[in-house]
Amino acid sequence: MSKKITFKPKQITKKILSPLQDRSLDIVKSRFGLGGDTERKTLEAIGDKYGITRERVRQIEQAALNLIKKSEDYKSEKPSWDELKAIVSELGGLVAEHDLLESISKDEEVQNHVHFYLVLGDDFIKHREDDDFVSRWSVDHELAGKVHNSLSSLYSKLSDDELITESEMVDRFLEELKQINVGERDAEMAKRWLCLSKGICKNPLGEWGKSSAAGVKARGIKDYAYLMMRKHGSPMHFREVAEAITNTFEKKCHTATCHNELIKDNRFVLVGRGMYALSEWGYKPGVVRDVIKEILKREGALTKEEVVDKVLKERYLKKNTILVNLQNPKYFKKNKDKKYSPV
Repeated sequence: MSKKITFKPKQITKKILSPLQDRSLDIVKSRFGLGGDTERKTLEAIGDKYGITRERVRQIEQAALNLIKKSEDYKSEKPSWDELKAIVSELGGLVAEHDLLESISKDEEVQNHVHFYLVLGDDFIKHREDDDFVSRWSVDHELAGKVHNSLSSLYSKLSDDELITESEMVDRFLEELKQINVGERDAEMAKRWLCLSKGICKNPLGEWGKSSAAGVKARGIKDYAYLMMRKHGSPMHFREVAEAITNTFEKKCHTATCHNELIKDNRFVLVGRGMYALSEWGYKPGVVRDVIKEILKREGALTKEEVVDKVLKERYLKKNTILVNLQNPKYFKKNKDKKYSPV
């Protein structure tokens, strides 16, 4: 997504700042990180430096920006602003601020200069970060509104714990955009727009869902274990889970720690000696006899072979372990047809 610029930001900035007097110049440089120090200073920090209020700093800053925009030096640099507008358009007309700046340069100082031009330019619309979206810029207010509405609609149609592939998420989003006549958009642009949303996120395995979903934002070993087991699709030994977490996410995971996390979390069910499955797969907790009892209650009386077959679909056990439990007269009885039922 790299976008090269032909203009030289530092030279342009020096040129267009020339109308400013000492204090105004220092305040603008401090606010936008243009003076060697790349940190963008707050109104309060600058106010403390000069012994004035935050509001007074804001007024001086705004007056300085207005003065710059009236200058001939600023007007002479219109081609540079047109080039920047073209880049925003190429990136979809609406783009996250961090994506836009990083696409132009990895250098933080250069990014600060470009951000300064975005603020100065009349063609650029700033959409501040809020509860639903990250900080972003657009050059088409109508398009921005349609994308925001489509993202909100897409979010409302996702179930709370739904996880889908990236291609499916893109297809759903493009369908939302189609319904409001935004027009034909490619997958890469759709993915950039998806990243504007705070409510929709991608997990470390590339699956998409609501940011609040357990499978989206991994916050610890148990969440990484959940992601690995979903990817694996079948029960795993806790040692396998720990190794998979270490290899996939490059996070050191001790087997004992992993085992302890799996035991405590009801998303996981012990289905054999050290073997765990996800409860969402239909596995239920309990010792072997509890599993047999539940099956017999659900299915009715079954033969020994039928019990073994059905238990093995729910647990990773040795056949003999099932038979030993089944033949315990304290819990199960056998009728004349050699079928078993709970006592």
